[in-house]
Amino acid sequence: MKNLIAFIVTCLISTGVTAAEIKLALDSPQDVRKSGSYVWAHSFATTLRANGIAVIEYPRGALGNEDERLDQTRQGLLQVNMAAVRSADKIDKLIFGLYLPYLFDNNTHQIKALEQAGLAVAINKSLEKGGIRVLAFTRPGSPAGIFNTKRPIRTVADMKGLRMRALDAGQIALYEAWGATGTIVSWREVPNALQTGVAHGYINPSIAPLIFGHTGFLKHFTDAGAIVGGRVVLASLSWYRALTVAQRTIVDQAARTATAANLQWLKKAEPGMLRRLGEAGIKVTRLDPAARTEFARRARTAYTAGVLSPGQLKIWIDAAEATR
Repeated sequence: MKNLIAFIVTCLISTGVTAAEIKLALDSPQDVRKSGSYVWAHSFATTLRANGIAVIEYPRGALGNEDERLDQTRQGLLQVNMAAVRSADKIDKLIFGLYLPYLFDNNTHQIKALEQAGLAVAINKSLEKGGIRVLAFTRPGSPAGIFNTKRPIRTVADMKGLRMRALDAGQIALYEAWGATGTIVSWREVPNALQTGVAHGYINPSIAPLIFGHTGFLKHFTDAGAIVGGRVVLASLSWYRALTVAQRTIVDQAARTATAANLQWLKKAEPGMLRRLGEAGIKVTRLDPAARTEFARRARTAYTAGVLSPGQLKIWIDAAEATR
């Protein structure tokens, strides 16, 4: 909290900070071997510094939680924020389509839909009213699967009786569609929730427990391939618009370079992620085609759980079909 207060005070009284001096809030440990999110941030900062733009990196949690960092970004106190999708969906729910389970075949398909079917443009248009824009979409790891402390999940029937950590009402609806229940738990409270039985697991990319030290609590992972994609890089819209043409060109190119670095890291790291889970003591289960089909069928019944409006849902489904 002291770091957060000092940061805000500095922003309010400083007169020497230029539009191109960037404060970058991180969302994961500063480890380019384990964290795809930090691969993006490190590449972005390196490119900017090479072009004469100063970057100050703030470790995960130093500037507050997701909500606090979002507020700072909207006010222009924080220029670039490595964030959860749910941060931006507080402004407009359209972006939540990134979390629709089994909508996209893989990362490549989602990226194609974002770039070629107008999704990225539509998302940024929807976020303008909140004073932010998405600078990039990051990939922390392989498509999300199901972690739990109780048993192998081979079919939907195995989900019965599990209480799963949820991000929000949308994930609660997903778990209910699978026959489990959901309970909203903040990420920082997840270790305690897993140890006490408040939650029996969560849905996340396979890399998550390796990054955040949850391997001592979790026993099973099902490679369900449920949710493609991961997090977003949010930028202050007022800061971005105040950049000169030259500065904005550098920032945009740095973001593209960082996204390419993130995808290259994923390509190299993904094959070994399941092996590393096994080495950490987590038993890996792979779904057979019939089981996967049933997980996907039930997941789609949660699309209309109220997170997206019918019109927003249609935008995502149409983009996915047009680029499949």
